[in-house]
Amino acid sequence: MKEFEIVKKIGAQLPEEEIRTAAAKALGVKADKVVATRVVRRSIDARQDVLYRYRIEAYREGEEMQEYALPEYKDVHDAPEVGIIGAGPAGMFAALKLLQLGLKPVILERGKDVHRRKVDMATLSTTGVVDPDSNYCFGEGGAGAFSDGKLFTRSSKRGDIREVLYQLVRFGASEDILIDAHPHIGTDRLPVVVENIRHCIEEHGGEYHFDSRVTEIRKIPGTSPGMTERGQAGKDGREAEKDGAMAGYEVETSEGKVFRFRKLILATGHSARDIYELFHRNGWAIEPKGFALGVRVEHPQWMINQARYHGKYQPFMPTAEYSFVTQVEGRGVFSFCMCPGGILVPAATTDKSVVLNGMSNSARNSKWANAGVVVQVEPEDVPEEYAQYGVFSVLYFQRDVERKMYMYSRSLVPRDSQGRPLEKVNLLRAPAQRMMDFCRGVVSRDLPKTSYHPGAVSAPLHELLPACVSMRLRHAFPFVGNKLIKGYYTNDALLLGVESRTSSPIRIPRDPETLEHAQLPGLYPCGEGAGYAGGIVSSALDGINCAVKASE
Repeated sequence: MKEFEIVKKIGAQLPEEEIRTAAAKALGVKADKVVATRVVRRSIDARQDVLYRYRIEAYREGEEMQEYALPEYKDVHDAPEVGIIGAGPAGMFAALKLLQLGLKPVILERGKDVHRRKVDMATLSTTGVVDPDSNYCFGEGGAGAFSDGKLFTRSSKRGDIREVLYQLVRFGASEDILIDAHPHIGTDRLPVVVENIRHCIEEHGGEYHFDSRVTEIRKIPGTSPGMTERGQAGKDGREAEKDGAMAGYEVETSEGKVFRFRKLILATGHSARDIYELFHRNGWAIEPKGFALGVRVEHPQWMINQARYHGKYQPFMPTAEYSFVTQVEGRGVFSFCMCPGGILVPAATTDKSVVLNGMSNSARNSKWANAGVVVQVEPEDVPEEYAQYGVFSVLYFQRDVERKMYMYSRSLVPRDSQGRPLEKVNLLRAPAQRMMDFCRGVVSRDLPKTSYHPGAVSAPLHELLPACVSMRLRHAFPFVGNKLIKGYYTNDALLLGVESRTSSPIRIPRDPETLEHAQLPGLYPCGEGAGYAGGIVSSALDGINCAVKASE
């Protein structure tokens, strides 16, 4: 087998005859001796002309092209059970792996199924009322279900990325994700994929329990070898644990149900602050962790198209995206979760806070491009007054920045002498500032149109953001515009605060070999919420790895 490359202008055909001719040349054989070819990667090269670069595998006589073997799922209706808390990417792919291994996944999800979530998110955007259990972060599919569905990761050391991508295609994603350098699914298609995964898990014997926020986890004394299978007390009438010594975990939910598991995978996502409080309350180790904090930057998409394609953009070309990383005074400043042709959405999980995220459909056809532009924040960067909160110092710092955005927006609502609002407004309006005004320290007189449905209010973001973040962003934006992306630094770009849910500000420590919490044998902290992943694919891979360990 040999790999070779074909370069074509975007929009041009890639004829089979041309592939075969190039393959014969790469293999050093005649064209009739080429038995198979396969495109394995497609990337955009816009350094000069706008091109697609195709990487292709070629096979000669006597060589067999290896196809990826999709996993087989076993019937686990009567199999031993493993509990999974959270139905995001880590939880879903842990469940799929358990099916392959012959174990029954029982998923407890605080939020609703992926379709019922949509109603709550529409209410959130139009009224500003936050359901703390059903929003853009919580519910089936997790935060990734209503985003761009970006699948790019550098986490190849975690496992075989194909195990994630091929299963996503099996459940409804486009086959393009198997070859694109920056694959994505799209918010409009992800819910169907997520629902198909659930149907598969249930058909093979797994269980989902929605509206089941975990309120307590208790250790069950006993010896692990004597544990047989999960018993459940509560409204569904299941019998209690069978005869024999019992060891594992008792999990209580907001509905008053109690589940018992020998093994438990904790895949709750980066915004489940109550889980961190539960661990701390029980005396189980957690530790502060750095994260990244900044703003959502929104440009007209045509500006990014022209900048990235050097003025050569044509409507048939893919909507342009960007990414960058730079350093300012010892801390990274970088773009995060870029959504070309996307919109901005409210991502708060509690009331009295303003948090933004981005999303885009598969076509990426809105008028706007948005991305988080964030600054690395380490525990030592957090102001000294937060030291009193111990392991929660970084988390409370994150929380207070989100609340500060809310309070500023609220302060602009006109009120009568009794303090009652004189007009009805969405209190999730985002404090916002034009990019050049932000860097110059000037409040914007007016704001450009935005895709953010709750709306934006002109604000001194340069003062509202923590000084260590504001200073670095004010240095970074001109640098990016002058050195990295021509036209990026412009007053037609809008900054909105705040982008704060980039990763968890808490890590739940685990053994690097067994993946178990050091104090909790049989409990596997997993994914973004535990501090071990940063996106759909890396979370899915971590879920797979934890499922394997839980099966041992």
